[in-house]
Amino acid sequence: MTEKARIEQVYKRSTELGLNPPLQTFNYDLHKFALEKYYDLPRWEKIARATADAVINQEILIEPQDKIIGRTFHSNDKPIEKFDPDFDYNARRKDMLAKHPEYAELCDFRLTSWGIPGHIAWNWNLILAHGTLGLRELCNARLNRLKDDENAVQFFNGVLIMLDALDSWNDLHVKELEKMGKREEAEICKRVPKYPARSFREAVQSFFMQHIVVMKENPHGGNSPGRLDYYLWPYLETDLQNGVITEDEAQALMEELFLRIDERIHKIDTWGESIVLGGTHQNGQSAVNPLSYIMIKAFMKYDITHPYLYASISKNAPKDFIKLCANYVINGNNRAQILNDEAIISALVKSGVSEKDAHLYYCGGCMEIGVQGATSDLLFTGGHSFIQLLEFCITGGYSLVSKKQLDYFPTKNLADFNDFESFYDYFIKQCKRVLNLHLEYMDMFSEQAEISRPLYLISSMIDDCLTKGRNIHGGGAKYHDYGATFMGLANTADSLTAIKQAVFDSKLCTANELIEALKANFEGYEDLHKTLLNLPKYGQEHSEADGMMVRMTEEISNHYLSYKNRFGGYGKPVILAFIWAPWYGATAGASADGRKSGMPLSHAVTPQSAGMTKGITAAMNSCSKLNFDLFPGGATTMWDLDHSWANEELVEWLILSFFKQGGQFFQGNVTDVKDLIKAQEHPEDYPHLIVRVGGFSARFVWLGKDVQDEIINRLRHTRN
Repeated sequence: MTEKARIEQVYKRSTELGLNPPLQTFNYDLHKFALEKYYDLPRWEKIARATADAVINQEILIEPQDKIIGRTFHSNDKPIEKFDPDFDYNARRKDMLAKHPEYAELCDFRLTSWGIPGHIAWNWNLILAHGTLGLRELCNARLNRLKDDENAVQFFNGVLIMLDALDSWNDLHVKELEKMGKREEAEICKRVPKYPARSFREAVQSFFMQHIVVMKENPHGGNSPGRLDYYLWPYLETDLQNGVITEDEAQALMEELFLRIDERIHKIDTWGESIVLGGTHQNGQSAVNPLSYIMIKAFMKYDITHPYLYASISKNAPKDFIKLCANYVINGNNRAQILNDEAIISALVKSGVSEKDAHLYYCGGCMEIGVQGATSDLLFTGGHSFIQLLEFCITGGYSLVSKKQLDYFPTKNLADFNDFESFYDYFIKQCKRVLNLHLEYMDMFSEQAEISRPLYLISSMIDDCLTKGRNIHGGGAKYHDYGATFMGLANTADSLTAIKQAVFDSKLCTANELIEALKANFEGYEDLHKTLLNLPKYGQEHSEADGMMVRMTEEISNHYLSYKNRFGGYGKPVILAFIWAPWYGATAGASADGRKSGMPLSHAVTPQSAGMTKGITAAMNSCSKLNFDLFPGGATTMWDLDHSWANEELVEWLILSFFKQGGQFFQGNVTDVKDLIKAQEHPEDYPHLIVRVGGFSARFVWLGKDVQDEIINRLRHTRN
């Protein structure tokens, strides 16, 4: 069988398995083992041993065409008969809600929301370099050194249990490979991940086996392979020099790897296992290498959504790599997200990350920025709707959508203020109050995660867990930060500008008239609605409107960054939209910027469509006035382009121009809106149409109508 024919079979079978995965028993086994086999063990040991046994008990599934060995799936789970409460890492949530009922109310009204643990990248290169045996020796040495520290003893023994599970499950694959007569694959799996990888193929196999086991131990969205080309390239470079492999063979192996990652989570487009390519080495030189090109080309061949493949451009990136990135935006089926290396590193360093560590940043899922092998997995702890916070400041705690009064929100409303500055200060005060409550909850969540989610295997590959003898939630992670996204920033800033001009400066309406107009969703107030829509907005290069966005984001971000948690980490602004643009918008009433009730919110730090009336250049210029150093968790932008206007030369210019001004992320759709409308009407004809949602890409026909409508109705940039 030719390599081309083999990969075609891999693609076909991966698609079949992705759509119809076999029954998964891991979670069922986990709780069954914990409750029946290990019920009388100390909590830490019960969690470690039940997790290890559940790993080993997974089905071994190998296809004849496979060169990369190992399979698990993240759907079609066998129902759990009984949940072991020792695994409940949300247990402290009840304590928080009891202590602060006002926080529960804020969550009920979507002013804030819970996040998802995960969004992490670990130093899996340690296993490639040392093997599980080498990692085990390191643990034993540290265990002997810290033998009088009971917490450290528990931690290291937990790590050893999970390393044994990884090796045991791998050995079961070896036995199956030998039964199948796949001798070459069996010999590779006998060596890795137990021993250091000697070749590119061994490195890929070692990476993948540990990856799928870690994903069982930490089964949450956004667990990122991180800098795959950075760590795998030295193995490929040696093999290419020695004639062991060709670039075409390496690309085929990358195609198989990406297909295998996709099949495990094929039905969950929002999942988010992301890879960051390119960037720079710690010495400042470009880290783009031949494998960076191979990976992008391999990924573009298939209509898959995983892994998320993001390219990082530095000031000294090769010109042909930049052109490939532009091609990826145009022809990559709306899956590209391009990163500004200098801007991201600058934000990390100014937030306290060392220069050395900052170069090893990764995206944890959608785009959450962390340091590979050094960050805990609390980078996406929730979101905050600032447009709804402003709504309640205007109305005195009255929800325009639910028509309910909040019990714990102050009853002062816009009419109680004689000048804009007093109202603005009041709004910022309420923002800080909500952020403080959320961060306090996260400290409680972190305390619970330390005992309920010790994550021994992944912690063994996170600095400085092995040095300290602590898991990532117990003070082991070098950077223990809490990230959250700020929703509706442009809507909020534009609404503040409108209030300042319409109510206080130009007296176009009274505060009470504005409140009544918002309550009526502008019905009967059409002239005022038109006036508000026509007021200056962020994105039009208007100094006051842009200045409001700068001022507001700086005050909120600085406050979030000033928080110090129980391990000295801080609040970390992670500005994205996700599927939350329509979700948060649905519960927000009409706003002073002219937005009507229930309409989607603006995307991250991108101007809203009503603020981009002067073209993409003006919108980018306004956006670039923001201090991106205040977004060390990343701040995305969404630039959807008219399909008839966009071309590689134009996209390359847009990316470089925006990055030169300090922007961190570039993404957007280029599909004809007419095709999106047809796909919505006849989904059976568009099964492979993929769109950029906001931090992730998804099959358009799998999205809810609210998200589809939001994407269809976005402004498409074209000639000014």
